[in-house]
Amino acid sequence: MKPDIHPEYSEVAFKDNSADKTFIIRTTLKPRETIVIDGKTYPLLNLDVSSASHPFYTGKQKVADIGGRIDKFRKRYAS
Repeated sequence: MKPDIHPEYSEVAFKDNSADKTFIIRTTLKPRETIVIDGKTYPLLNLDVSSASHPFYTGKQKVADIGGRIDKFRKRYAS
């Protein structure tokens, strides 16, 4: 690799505010805030949603059938 053309790749803490979970992942992002985890200081990026709080990954996803639309579709296209 050529020197001085790639961004710095370092560990950053990502905090999911809705689930209060923190992940330490390597990235090229440069956040301004910091957080101390286990006595070590990491740059901090706050997230609204991550795999810890997204309904698809937590198994809390709901399917809403409003007005029987799925049944109407199945009746119309049943073969």
